[in-house]
This record gives sequence, C-alpha cells and structure tokens, in this order.
Amino acid sequence: MDISQGNKVFSSFLLFVLFIVDLGEGHNRCGHHGPDIRFPFRLKDRQPDQQCGYPGFDLYCSDKHETVLELPTSVKVFVKHIDYQSQLIQVTDSDNCFPLKIRGLNLSSSPFQFKTENILEDYALFNCTSETDTYNYRLINCLSRFSTSVYAFLSDDYIDEFPILSCTKMYTVSSVPYHIWEWDSHSLELTWSEPKCRDCEVKGEKCRFKNNSTDFNIECFNPYGNKVSILGPFLLALVVYALYHVYRYDKTEKENQARIEKFLEDYKAIKPTRYSYADIKRITNQLSEKLGQGAYGTVFKGKLSSEIHVAVKILNIFTGDGEEFINEVGTMGKIHHVNVVRLVGFCADGFRRALVYEFLPNDSLDKFISPVDSNSFLGWEKLHDIALGIAKGIEYLHQGCDQQILHFDIKPHNILLDQNFNPKISDFGLAKLCAKDQSAVSMTTARGTIGYIAPEVFSRNFGKVSYKSDIYSFGIVLLEMVGGRKNFDVNMETTSQIYFPNRIYNLLEQKEDLRVYVEDSGDAKLAKKLAIVGLWCIQWYPTDRPSVKSVVQMLEGKGDKLTIPPNPFASTSSRRVNESMPTRHLIQELEVIPESN
Repeated sequence: MDISQGNKVFSSFLLFVLFIVDLGEGHNRCGHHGPDIRFPFRLKDRQPDQQCGYPGFDLYCSDKHETVLELPTSVKVFVKHIDYQSQLIQVTDSDNCFPLKIRGLNLSSSPFQFKTENILEDYALFNCTSETDTYNYRLINCLSRFSTSVYAFLSDDYIDEFPILSCTKMYTVSSVPYHIWEWDSHSLELTWSEPKCRDCEVKGEKCRFKNNSTDFNIECFNPYGNKVSILGPFLLALVVYALYHVYRYDKTEKENQARIEKFLEDYKAIKPTRYSYADIKRITNQLSEKLGQGAYGTVFKGKLSSEIHVAVKILNIFTGDGEEFINEVGTMGKIHHVNVVRLVGFCADGFRRALVYEFLPNDSLDKFISPVDSNSFLGWEKLHDIALGIAKGIEYLHQGCDQQILHFDIKPHNILLDQNFNPKISDFGLAKLCAKDQSAVSMTTARGTIGYIAPEVFSRNFGKVSYKSDIYSFGIVLLEMVGGRKNFDVNMETTSQIYFPNRIYNLLEQKEDLRVYVEDSGDAKLAKKLAIVGLWCIQWYPTDRPSVKSVVQMLEGKGDKLTIPPNPFASTSSRRVNESMPTRHLIQELEVIPESN
C-alpha cells in the first residue's frame, strides 16, 4: 500500500476517533474560549433540563458568545473561569462597575456565596459635592462624576467622624467584601457548597445525579469507562472498514498488475527492453533531472550510456488502471517511423511503471508557437517542414500499421523536436487501435485536451468519432503555428481572447496578410497554405474534413490551387460565431450526448 494511501486511511481514522472522543467528553461552551460547562452547571437551550444541571446553576450564551450567569436579583455577570475541584467561579461585570450592580445583589437565595476568607461587611454609599478625607472610606471611581464623588463608608462607624456635610446618602449594601470597592477590581470570586462535587474532582472523576435520577442525590463516575464502551464498537467498525478498503485496493492493483503482466508476456515477440525499477533509478541518476510533468506522470532525463540519452516517464502509481501504460507500450512498441517517438524500453516492477523514450533535445513544438518577431520563431520553411512531418506521422498511424491507430491527443505539447527540429509524435496514452476499414470508433467518454478535441467527440450530433478526429486536432495545431498563439488556455477560468481561427478565416476571405511581419511573397504563400489546410481540417462535421493522405498532398503541393473552405465557424443554428467569442464559449455550446455500445 502506498504511503499516501496509508496517510489518507490514517487521517480518516484519526478524525473519526477525535469525533468520538469529543462526543464522549460532552463539552459545551460559549465561543472558543469560554469555560467548559458541565455538572452542576447547565447551558440553557443546549442541554436538557433533567440530568445535566443542578437547580440554580443555569447559564446561557450572550450574542457576543459570553457565558452569562444571572444572580439574584436580576444581576447578570460574565463567567470567565470555573474551578470544579475548588468549587470556585470567577465572574466579571461587563461595565467594570460592580458597585453599581451590588445594590440589587442578594445571595441569600442563591447557591453562590462570596469566598469565606473574605471579610464581609455592610457599607453606606454617599454622593458628595466636595472632596473629603479618604482615611477610612473608599472613593468609587466608576460611580463618580465630574462634579460629584461617591464614597463607601462602613455602616458601623460613628457618623460624627465623617465630614459628610456636603454629602447625600444614596443606599446601603450588606455583607460584601471590602475589595469590591477597589478601583481596579473587575472580577469577583464566588463559591458554592451544594452539590458537593469536590471529592469527585480530587479523585479525577466527574459528578452527576445518582442513577440518572431527577432527585438531588449525586454520585461520582469515571467518564472514560463510558467513552471506551462507546468508542470500542466504532473503532472496531472503522478498523474493519479500513482493512476492507485496503484489501479491495490491493486486490484491484494485483488484478491490474496481472493484466499488464499478461500483456507483456504476449508482447515478448516485439518487445523493447524491459528494465527493473532499480535500473530506472540508475539510468536517471536517482531521478535527479526533471524535464516536465503531466497528468499521468513525471519525465526525467537519463543516460543508457555516455552517448545515448533517454527521457524516462515515471507513471503515477494511483492514476488510472494501467490502460495508459498498456496503450503506450502496446502502441509505440510496434511503431517505427521517423515522425513518431521511439520507445526504447519500459518498467513494470510491481506497482512501479515507467516508459523509456529516445531523448529529443529541442523539447516540444509548444515552446516554438510564437510570433514571427520572437527569438523562438523558427521561420516559415521550418514550420512548413514540421507541419508536413506531423501529417506524415499521422498518415503512418492511420494507414501504415497493421491496425489503425487513433491518437486522440494531437497537440503541440505532444510533438517533440529532434536536434534538427524534425517532429516526432509522442504520448499515446489516450490512443485507440481499430481495424483499418473501421469507419467509426465507440467511445464512452470524451478524451483529449480542451481546445484540440473534435466536436463529434463531445456530441454525436456532429457525426461519428473516427480518424477524422485526429485531423481536427492537427488543423488546430496548424492554425496555432500560423497565428503564433495558443488556441485555448486551459488554466484560465474566464477569457476574452478572440477565437483566432475565425480571425484567420476572415483575413483570408478579405485577402489580407496573415501576419504583419511576413516580409516576402514566398513566406506569405507558405503561411497561406498552412492556414487553408488548417481551416479545411477543422470543419465542424467529420465528412467535410479531408483524409490525412489528402492533407499530405496539399502540404507537399505549391498551394496555388488550394481553395478557401466554407466558413467553419457557424454554430448548429447557422448563426455566425462572433470574432470576440472565446473558445471556452464554443466548447460550452457542445452538448455531450451519451452513446450506447
């Protein structure tokens, strides 16, 4: 089993375990940073009335996710911390002024009390219009204003000791701690005595109503025992599920491997060299020089000897079912043509698969699709020779082998160039083999690269899928060579680029130059010939496209007698496609129609 697959199974297992553990813990809180709320407290509207909370310990969440406790009489405070072992709760006032709320506070009917180590005394509050000596009384800043000051006096002090001639008594408060009047006192600590859960917390256990009853008898319990009983069956089911998927994956891979081995056994008569994976790593110097990467694998440069260089494609282990590997080896191993890349060897070592090709130093035609004033422009004669070489390679695939080979992915990226810029068709992972006299090919899904796929591959309304689908792709390649630009950028979500084959057709129809920088008449003729052949190849309906033999003949001729084809840019409703219509829009107009075999 591959490490990445193992990681996926382990990640799923871990997430599932965390979910179950969280379920066993039964945590409830207001917001991410609020205190954990459990027995004897209860969170209103989230936990049931029965079995979760003790009377008088109700909490609720504010709109700002603060944990709110309502004390008698209607004094609301925010809960910042709950110490279940010490049975201590820390509360704050949202206005930072407990003296303002302490007037209405009466804890006699509440389960909460001030901490017993605090000295509780009675105080009288006076509003004074002048400053007084603060020796034995406290200024309350949060109640004072610009012109008046509020002081707290001990109620049992002698009144004649107070300079309160300019003061008015406001109210008295009973049994409150002295530090509540301190200007920086923003929090209070309250304790509770019932229910007595302290012993449970000390033992590392939790507290609840005894036997899940609704009376006020409580008991200690170990929450991990419940979690194990809950988690056990789920873990067992998850392990069985994971083992089943590992088994099914392993079985599928072994079936794919057996199918490939049977194919290779039948292939021995024609075989290229078979390499082990150790050989592949030695040839590529431990996969040190990367040349590129595609959907099916990564290509590395290698050496069979000091003179012979190769390109090695390491196939993705978990992509596809081995069909791409069989297509490449089964097709390319039988092909020997100057315009088709030669397959030197392959690797099928367990689940590891690789393909070894001849190395072509000038990379792909994709690198040379450029404007004529670019440094990478090859010149019109060389472009014409490349176009003719590609056409001859396709002609060989369609007519020169024992079976007709349909490539289905003709594009500049799959046209490699040798040291003399001779083109070679590569990448047969999507190819299909059929009889030479077979006029149509059955396909269950569209295959190819967006921008190069023939219309009939998307929708059978345009006709049957056949070798004419490769002709369409080749036509797009020709027009890209003429236009010096890509037909379609698959990485763009939206595009306003002009569908340039339509522009080329309009330029030909208006007898204008195809490129601003075509300097002599010979170059202009070559550009025009490539454009006309390309436009013939991209006719919407396969029956309107020429055969590859006719394409070769047109490219080999002088081009003087070539006629401009009918306008191929009308949609099925005979509506002319606007020049500014992007390629993506054209593709979206094609309705994919499923076919029956």
